[in-house]
Amino acid sequence: MKSYINFADQFVVWISRAFAWSIFILTAAVMFEVICRYLFNKPTLWVFDLTVQLYGATIIMGGAAAVSTRSHIKADMYYNKLSERNQGILDLILYVIFYIPGVFALTYAGYFYAKKAWIVKETSWNSPAQIQIYYSKTLIPVAGILLIIIGIAEIARCIYCIRDKKWPERIND
Repeated sequence: MKSYINFADQFVVWISRAFAWSIFILTAAVMFEVICRYLFNKPTLWVFDLTVQLYGATIIMGGAAAVSTRSHIKADMYYNKLSERNQGILDLILYVIFYIPGVFALTYAGYFYAKKAWIVKETSWNSPAQIQIYYSKTLIPVAGILLIIIGIAEIARCIYCIRDKKWPERIND
């Protein structure tokens, strides 16, 4: 099981880091828009949509890495007062009651949402460029699958913590 935990950590962090590179493309696109708009008085039709989609992709694909590296928001002022074993118990309960059902619902609904977008070849209604957005909507169930992969690893971590009374090491520790 520890090999699965390490695989899940490395896999979701690798995917998230790959998507993090889109920040450079996003920055270049915004710079291009500013130059076109303010120096040449020729704004583009497509940069706004591109930046929205890239930013959304970066955020949604980074969610699993945030869970893996424990960089998500948590009520640490209460949580840190618990023993490691009790932290594991609390986390296990929260993963089983909230995380897993929520992520399965996201993945399930996201699949049909993306499928419908692909069937109609959905485009953006919000801009005159009418860019295709079904590619971006495909990232919803993909991100859900990554969240399921890392959620299973986190549940295994909780079980190890409850058994051993200390958290197993993380790849980034």
